[in-house]
Parts: sequence; C-alpha cells; structure tokens
Amino acid sequence: MSDSTSAKENFMREAIRLSIDKMKEGKGGPFGAVVVKDGQIIARGFNNVTSSHDPTAHAEVDAIRKACQALGTFQLTGCELYTSCEPCPMCLGAIYWARPDKVYYGNTKADAAAIGFDDAFIYEELEKPMHSRELPMEQLLHQEALEGFKEWEKLEGRTEY
Repeated sequence: MSDSTSAKENFMREAIRLSIDKMKEGKGGPFGAVVVKDGQIIARGFNNVTSSHDPTAHAEVDAIRKACQALGTFQLTGCELYTSCEPCPMCLGAIYWARPDKVYYGNTKADAAAIGFDDAFIYEELEKPMHSRELPMEQLLHQEALEGFKEWEKLEGRTEY
C-alpha cells in the first residue's frame, strides 16, 4: 500500500469515526466528512440535522462551511472531501458550488436507502418537469425579480462565482 493510499484511507477513517461518534452523541444521522488540503485535515463535519433543527446540517455541508471559514474563501479548490457516504442531492450541489478537486465516499446511496435514508425521491423529482413535481412551485413577479440580476450585471468589482 502506498503512502498516498494509506493517507486517503486515514482521512476516510476519520470521516467514518465522526459519523459513528457524533451519531452516538445524539447529534444526528450516521454521516461524517472531512476536508483535506495539502495532506492535512482543515475541517471536520458531521450530520447534526436533528440536534440543530436544521435540515441543511448534513456532514458535507458542515465540513464545507468550516473549511471555507478556515481558508477565508468560498471555494475549496486544491482540497479533497472525504465523506462517509455518497452525497445526497443537496450535498452534491453544495460540493459542486465549493469546487473541491476530488470527493471520496464510503457508503453508497443504496446503503443509505437500506437503513431509511432514501434520497431516490429527490433524484426522481429533479428529473421531472416543474409542473409534475410533488412540491407545487409557481413563478411570481419574474420581471421584478430580474431587476436584481440586471443590477448584478452592472455591479463593478463583483466577485464572480
């Protein structure tokens, strides 16, 4: 086993440890994540949905938020994310926005579904046209809302992302 493989496995073991320890502490579901930069863990995250009363408090989102704070940036270029489970649709979106170089995961979404964490519904909903989704959505005040976008386009010195 190479040192690189050994290091990757150790980072994944830390994500797994977080998933178990924080779950046992009553923080939330069995999910953990770490963000690594230059061979060092810079942030640890864990699922704390139930303890924080925040449906977005998934392990990956928690780790991304902490890593960005530690680095003083909103993007994780040059970083890797290790997560104990294949990311759900929300976390996958956050990961793409954060732009890490690579993601490693332990359990699959099928493994999560087998214990009651089934995100298949959301994946299926995303494939449907807006009018066919379970959650009704209706567009309002489109022209007024576009004003914010027009102002953004004119804003000098804006930070692109």
